[in-house]
Amino acid sequence: MHLDQRFVWMSAALGALATAACLTGAAAPAAQPPARMSAVGGVRLGLTGVQSALLPGAPAVPADISALSWMVSDDGSGAVLAAKNAHWPLPPASTLKTLFADTVLPRLPANATRRVTDADLAGMGQGSSQVGVVSGQTYKVSDLWLGVFLRSGNDAVHVLAAMNGGVPATVADMQAEARKLGANDTRVVTPDGYDEPGQVSSAYDLTLFARAGLENPDFARYCSTAVAEFPGGPSTRGRPFEIDNTDRLLSGIDGVSRYPGLIGVKNGYTTNAGNTLVVGARRGGRTILVTLMNPQSGQYDAVYNEARQLLDWGFAAESRLRPVGSLDAVVPAVASRAPAVRKAPARPSVTADADAGPGPVGWSGAVGAVVLAAVAGTVLVLRRRRLRSLRG
Repeated sequence: MHLDQRFVWMSAALGALATAACLTGAAAPAAQPPARMSAVGGVRLGLTGVQSALLPGAPAVPADISALSWMVSDDGSGAVLAAKNAHWPLPPASTLKTLFADTVLPRLPANATRRVTDADLAGMGQGSSQVGVVSGQTYKVSDLWLGVFLRSGNDAVHVLAAMNGGVPATVADMQAEARKLGANDTRVVTPDGYDEPGQVSSAYDLTLFARAGLENPDFARYCSTAVAEFPGGPSTRGRPFEIDNTDRLLSGIDGVSRYPGLIGVKNGYTTNAGNTLVVGARRGGRTILVTLMNPQSGQYDAVYNEARQLLDWGFAAESRLRPVGSLDAVVPAVASRAPAVRKAPARPSVTADADAGPGPVGWSGAVGAVVLAAVAGTVLVLRRRRLRSLRG
C-alpha cells in the first residue's frame, strides 16, 4: 500500500478509536478552581486547597480525598470543620434535587394527587434517570417524593414541577430559594440537576440545602428511606414494585456497606458532574454533614469511600479543632458575585443523575487522551517518513 494510503487508513482508524473513547461518558478533564471564590461563611472558605485548623491531639484530615471540592460541617452549630475549594462552582448532578425539595416540598400536601399527562413528562433530558412514572396514571405526592429521593427520578421531579406551576416557574422559585439561603454560587437551569450549560452549585451551597431540608420532617423522612414501594403501571399489572435508595451508604447495595447512623441525604451522577454526594450521619447527639463533588481517583465507589472517611474524621475530631467557617452567614443577594462556571462539553449527558455512571470517573477520558496522543504521534512519524521518501 502506498505511504499516503497507509497514512489515511491509520489516521482514520485511530481517530475512530479516539471518538469512541470520548463518547463513553467520562467527565471533562478537571480545570483549576477559580483564582477568586466567594468568601461567604468565612474568608478561609474562599481560599483554594484544604482548609483546617486542628488543635493538639486532633486527628489529621484524611489526605487521600480526591474530590475536586468537599466540606465537613456540624449541622447543629453550623461550624465548618474542614473544607477544600468550598465555593468552587461545579455541576451538581442530582444533589441539586435537595434545593428542588427545599423549594417545592412545603407547597404540596403529601396526600395530594396528580393524574400524569404527557405534557408533565415532556422536556426531560436524554438518558434521564426515572422511577417509572406512567402517563395517564394517578400518583400521590408522597409517592412522587419517594421516587425523587430514592431513585433520583427526573420523571417524578417533572410531575411535581408541573404541580408547582411548571418547570420555568420552578427554576425561578429554586433560584430565589437559593438566594434566601445565602447560596450565591448556585445557578439553576433545570429542576432535576440534569447537565445544562451554566448550571452549577458548590459544596458550601449543597450543604446549605441539605441543612435546610433536614429541618423539614418530611424531607428528613424521605431522604432517610432506604427501601420503599412505588405504584406500579401497565408493566407490573398495577402491582407496586420495590425501589432501593441509590445512596449506597444508606441502602447498603452493590457492595457498599451501610454507614452507622446515616440519615441520607442525596447522591448524583452525570457525565460532566462526575459523582456528587451530600450525606448526614448522627452519632452521640451530633449530626455531621459531608458534601463531595467529583472524586478524581478513578477508584470504584470513590465517592462513598471518601464520604465514609470524612464522616469518621468529623466525629473523631469533635472539639479538637477550630472552625474554618460557618453555615450561618447569609448575605444579601446584591452582594453576590456571578461565579466562574466550569466549562462542560456541548454533548448530551450520558447518564442523567442515576448513581450508576459508565465506570470510574476519568477512565475513558484517560483512554481518549492516550489515543489522541497516539494519533498525533503517528501523524508526525508518517509525515516525516513521507518527506524523506519524497526527498529520496
